[in-house]
Amino acid sequence: MSGYLTTHVLDTARGCPAEGLKIALFRIEGETRTHIKTLVTNDDGRTDEQILPADQFATGTYELVFHAGAYLDATGTPPESPRFLDMIPIRFGMSEPSHYHVPLLLSPFSYSTYRGS
Repeated sequence: MSGYLTTHVLDTARGCPAEGLKIALFRIEGETRTHIKTLVTNDDGRTDEQILPADQFATGTYELVFHAGAYLDATGTPPESPRFLDMIPIRFGMSEPSHYHVPLLLSPFSYSTYRGS
């Protein structure tokens, strides 16, 4: 089985998928943080392609950075200065070649994640 990485972002305050949210993927090796790619969620709160497809998959430590502040601004969430949640980094390990799904449940004042399927 080949490994790959996906996500799904849901706006729990508005009760809908988080469309138009920018997500950056980094690989972490020791103190080095290397940008791999940046994607944007579609109308279903998912990316149009796998974040890390099978032909690019490698075990190791990664970080997804969800640009929540810009998304909240774009959806008309009342502004704060600074926003309580702006950039949401989620660092995680992928230890075997399988499907890793890292969802984000988002509201202006909280978020949660888990290893999905």
